[in-house]
Amino acid sequence: MCRHLAYLGPPVTLAELLFDPPHSLVRQSWAPRDMRGGGTINADGFGVGWYPGEGEPVRYRRAQPIWSDPTIAQLAAVTRSAAVVAAVRSATVGMAVLDGAAAPFAEGRWLFSHNGVIRGWPDAVVPLAAGLPVRDLLTLDATTDSALLWALVRHRLRAGADPVEAVGRTVTDVAAAAPGSRLNLLLTDGHRVVASVAGHALSVRETSGSVLLASEPHDDDPGWRSVPEGHLVVATAGEVRIRPLPAPVGAPSRHATVDRTKGANR
Repeated sequence: MCRHLAYLGPPVTLAELLFDPPHSLVRQSWAPRDMRGGGTINADGFGVGWYPGEGEPVRYRRAQPIWSDPTIAQLAAVTRSAAVVAAVRSATVGMAVLDGAAAPFAEGRWLFSHNGVIRGWPDAVVPLAAGLPVRDLLTLDATTDSALLWALVRHRLRAGADPVEAVGRTVTDVAAAAPGSRLNLLLTDGHRVVASVAGHALSVRETSGSVLLASEPHDDDPGWRSVPEGHLVVATAGEVRIRPLPAPVGAPSRHATVDRTKGANR
């Protein structure tokens, strides 16, 4: 499975997120601690997206291992941002390994990443894919499950859905169509992050005025906490809320909710 992260807060260098921590994303590319569902390393590409200001994000994506690309190390040392998404990829057998298959995917201000796999690909999700505009299917970044998940989320966003609904409903729809899928999604517009925990791990760490979500904690800071399975994280630099994923359409509503807010002035 892949590894990904999202950061919101005071501007930091990309190196502070990707390279400097003892269990950084770069280290997770060759020595991950939690690889569920197969795979041992994340060497099938990487990507990082960051917001230089209030405009659209900038991306750098490659189909090679992150440790083998000298440009990203140089770029990370001198690039600062208050909002970052990054990922290292372990490709599912049979799926393309090319620049366009690496997260983050993007449109406008949106950045998107997926950690996991759709079981029964592609047959299990043919009915869901059939609901997308033909042009969206013809212009996928790659013929991969992650690219299709992005198309499904993006379609909801274009139709006016709130990002929480777009992520939550996409996860429940795909989980119903393809049981056993691992669907940890991550979406941000540079101000708010929405992330799902469905089949894999996600941890969150809050500090004064910042939040970091990551597939694996990148250090031993006691501030890290695990997000429960079957939940969504909705976070800004000043607030983190955790709530259950929406119930599948037609299923009884869930009565138990988890809504955790931490910190002052929230």
